[in-house]
Amino acid sequence: MRKLVTIGAVLLWSTIASAQDRTITVASTTSTEQSGLFGHLLPLFSRAEGIGVKVVAVGTGQALDIGRRGDADVVFVHDRPAEDRFISEGQGVKRFDVMYNDFVIIGPKSDPARISGSKDAAEALRRIATAKAPFISRGDKSGTHAAELRLWKEAGVDLSAGKDIWYREIGQGMGPALNMASSSNAYLLSDRGTWLSFKNRGELAILTEGDKRLFNQYGVMLVNPAKHPNVKAKEGQAFVDWLVSPQGQQAIAGYKVGGEQLFFPNAPN
Repeated sequence: MRKLVTIGAVLLWSTIASAQDRTITVASTTSTEQSGLFGHLLPLFSRAEGIGVKVVAVGTGQALDIGRRGDADVVFVHDRPAEDRFISEGQGVKRFDVMYNDFVIIGPKSDPARISGSKDAAEALRRIATAKAPFISRGDKSGTHAAELRLWKEAGVDLSAGKDIWYREIGQGMGPALNMASSSNAYLLSDRGTWLSFKNRGELAILTEGDKRLFNQYGVMLVNPAKHPNVKAKEGQAFVDWLVSPQGQQAIAGYKVGGEQLFFPNAPN
């Protein structure tokens, strides 16, 4: 009996160790998690491939830095210039388009800056700055933050004059930024996916959308195992391959909130 118990314990430990070996770490954006997308996708991937996924959800800049340290196997982010730098540094093996959605400018329904209905994102930000209307910025070097800063630059607005007066950087993810904007009736830039999943809207609504500059592309990269030998290259590549496969792309298209599709697959054939 004692021998059987010992054998059983060894088999159980082997099973646990094997499962741990088949788990990857994905550094990704807060939008993929807070929108509920990962909650939908990851069980499908794990059932299909037998690989578990641990997600570290942070801003894109932080996610790429985690990849640079070799503390993730895959990065799944949305800031194309930063992603291209990551590849040029040799930190990633190859980048793949996965899906897209768009950014929207959210604000109070009372709309003191009068941006409602505008399709010009830069002009909307100019009006917010002119009105000195409260604006919440993630301020966290995320893909959303990078997109926001590019738009302020196009708008020709010097943010240094407005900081801590009407422009507030909070250094947090999309969910906390939306909560802060809701509690203070402020404007902000959000990805549409997180907005559609957000429940605590208060008096907030989408006021500006449809500008081509608000296009929001997501990409995925395996962290380079030549630089970081601890990277689980086989399992990580399996995740990348599944995301861009017909099965993964169909799973992305199938994720909806209130009947509305949040992300649109566009991996190359």
